[in-house]
Amino acid sequence: MQEEGVIKFNLRFTRHTPVSLESFTDLNRWRGLLWQQALIGQDPARYGGYGFGNVSQRLPQSPEPDSRRAFLVSGSQTGELPELRDEHYAVVTACDPANNRIEARGPIRPSSESLTHGIVYDQSNDIRVVLHVHSPDIWSAAARLGLPVTAASVAYGTPAMALEVERLFRETDVRGQGIFSMGGHEDGIVAFGKTADEAGSCLTRTLSLCLDKN
Repeated sequence: MQEEGVIKFNLRFTRHTPVSLESFTDLNRWRGLLWQQALIGQDPARYGGYGFGNVSQRLPQSPEPDSRRAFLVSGSQTGELPELRDEHYAVVTACDPANNRIEARGPIRPSSESLTHGIVYDQSNDIRVVLHVHSPDIWSAAARLGLPVTAASVAYGTPAMALEVERLFRETDVRGQGIFSMGGHEDGIVAFGKTADEAGSCLTRTLSLCLDKN
């Protein structure tokens, strides 16, 4: 099994004051709901005891470089916390999958899945929120549910995963479904949408459908 929670990209990180969550209340609310459902969390019996799951939201556009992809993302190894505050989020200011590089600032290092979040945002300006959770139920039922799935040989947080996400957007209906499974990342599921409510509802609806089919 791949080691969960390990940053695999080259990170240029600058310590900075946190962004206020005042404009991201829906995102943080959904993060709390996902934690309550154990889709985000930390369990000594799962994934080597590392925290799992992360959420992000695109920042409003600004004249700064890379602003189209700048996004707020939950910090590395915050999965155990039932509620996140300002200091638990970082801002990714540049994302370069081809060179396996992330630039970020904030009071905490960004999630190890930041590269995947960034490549999802690259697929459409309409995608404003990305939720990455761990759901054994959805992951094991992905084929039955007809979900797009990244190749089992591809690890999370790598340039190869970025290429796989691009492939899904070219070759499958992932854009319409708003969700995909990470075949090479045990239990890894990604949902996205224009809003946190859209992405979160897609995720919970898929989980309900999955449980109904069991």
